[in-house]
Amino acid sequence: MSGWWRPLVRPASDGTGFPLVGQGHLRFDRVERIGRGARSTTTGPEALSEDALLRLTMQRPDLCGLSLERPRIMGILNVTPDSFSDGGQHMEPEAAVLQAQAMAVDADLLDIGGESTRPGAAEVPAEEEIARTAPVIRAIRAAGLTLPISIDTRKAAVARAALEAGADMVNDVSALRFDPDMAGVVAEAGVPVCLMHSRATPETMQDSPAYDDVLAEVIAELGAAMATARTAGIAPDRIVIDPGIGFAKTMAHNLALMRGLSALHDLGAPVLFGASRKRFIGTITGAEAAPDRMAGSVAAAVHAVTQGAQVLRVHDVSETAQAVRMWLAAASGEPQG
Repeated sequence: MSGWWRPLVRPASDGTGFPLVGQGHLRFDRVERIGRGARSTTTGPEALSEDALLRLTMQRPDLCGLSLERPRIMGILNVTPDSFSDGGQHMEPEAAVLQAQAMAVDADLLDIGGESTRPGAAEVPAEEEIARTAPVIRAIRAAGLTLPISIDTRKAAVARAALEAGADMVNDVSALRFDPDMAGVVAEAGVPVCLMHSRATPETMQDSPAYDDVLAEVIAELGAAMATARTAGIAPDRIVIDPGIGFAKTMAHNLALMRGLSALHDLGAPVLFGASRKRFIGTITGAEAAPDRMAGSVAAAVHAVTQGAQVLRVHDVSETAQAVRMWLAAASGEPQG
């Protein structure tokens, strides 16, 4: 594919245009053609092929039993000593369970990670990562929480242990690049996987990241990752994509991806968006400490909703859920469930 279509999305109001990926609160009646080195052109949907129109309008398959006709909230639960925002707060299973219970009031999914992937973070041995995450997942299940759990890991052994402990999904920030066994573990388990765009490793990814056209290149590289996943036996309806805000990206790259986010729907997979409390939000808003970036994070999440993102990965679950419900009500003219 030499380029992609970016639907120019607006809130549904008069029922005209086409619904965006089956979400009744968003529609489009113009599209922009984008591609590496190509000048963007805007046209009506009559320029779309039948397949392209289907990719942009068809509701995505359920994720872990959750319908994607409305945005879903994924609560971040890090069991690490050094994550940039909540490191060291939930290392013990008891503390993690309490946080999971609090998040479960408004979260649709939990994302549990045992290795920090902040810029400059060093790799954690798989055995240590398993020791951090598997007991927490078992404890959450023992406490009676049934909402889907995603394991945030680049390592096949960690994913396998987490799935055995009760996780339902794999969230791989390397999009299967880091561990050659990861695709096989996911395919064998038949679980969903989130493929996040990144380059290099967390230790080096912010060493002068460069793109000629960040939106086009991210879409192309995610498309290649999706092809790798399918070749490995992962079902297409089990693939989620994430543009990787803050991973091998400058502030300008992050903002360009946010502005063009709806173009990712042309890949035909659900879109996960995660900008919560990241450094560029602090740079823009002046909030130096990560916990002080809540308002900026919520604003970023609501923007992603306006672009059709189906999953929002956030620290501030209650605040984000409240903002999303309010935006959906305003966009549709009635309260949303």
